[in-house]
Formats: sequence, structure tokens, C-alpha cells
Amino acid sequence: NKWRIVLPDNGRQWKDWKEASSFYSRNGIQTTKYTWFTFLPQNLLGQFHRLSNLYFFFLVVLNWFPQVEAFHREITMLPLVAVLLVSMIKDAIEDYRKYQYDKIINFTKTRVYNK
Repeated sequence: NKWRIVLPDNGRQWKDWKEASSFYSRNGIQTTKYTWFTFLPQNLLGQFHRLSNLYFFFLVVLNWFPQVEAFHREITMLPLVAVLLVSMIKDAIEDYRKYQYDKIINFTKTRVYNK
């Protein structure tokens, strides 16, 4: 059994507080969905879970075969690339705003009352 020790921050118990606080994780909020490294793969995976994006991707792949080619290859890719790019930009802006809000919340000073 492990118990959490809460000590007042008045300087006298700094050594005890440092030992106790290093054992527990910080009490921070994180509502962001992506990190810098996982943005592209996770976002693309999320985008291709939508049926419409899969349909346009299927048309792009199908149009690369000369027997089935109906349009130029690049023209078929334009709608898919445009929709994916706009959705990625929207998701990136939304996630960055969540990150900023989390940072504000996590560094807000709080008041603790004792009985």
C-alpha cells in the first residue's frame, strides 16, 4: 500500500516533499489528441476511417491503372488531397488551441483550504 503525503510548502519540509512528489505523477490536464510525431499517422488514420475519403482514395488508386483510367492521374488526386489538407489544417489548429488551453489551466494558481 502506497500513501500520498501532502506537506505544506513553507520551506521546512522541502526534502521530504521532494522525495514524496517524485514518486507520484503531476496533476496536469492533457486534452490534446496528437503530438508532433504522431500527428501525421494518427490524422491520416482518422481521415481514412471516413467512407467518403476511402471512396476517393479508391478512385485515385483505380485511376493509376491504364485500363481503367478515366481522367488524368493528377486530376483525380486533387479532391482527395484538398479535403485531407483542409481537414489536417483544421485538426492541427483545433489541437493547438486545446494545447494552449491546457497550458493555461495547468499553470493556474489555485487556493487550497484546510479545516
